[in-house]
Amino acid sequence: MKIVALALGLVLVVEGLAFALAPSRMEDLVALIARIPPEVRRLIGLAMLGAGVLLVWLARRLGAF
Repeated sequence: MKIVALALGLVLVVEGLAFALAPSRMEDLVALIARIPPEVRRLIGLAMLGAGVLLVWLARRLGAF
């Protein structure tokens, strides 16, 4: 449970930082994402999911937690 809380906290920090530093750029990014076809967004999401799993596995393998 500690790891889930840590991961969620890190996501919120990164997301909050992006919105705090460049809110108008975030609006542009949302508009850009809306123009991408759903199939491509799904593939991007799956790739990000895979990269996240790989990073968690690597961190555990290297003894980060």
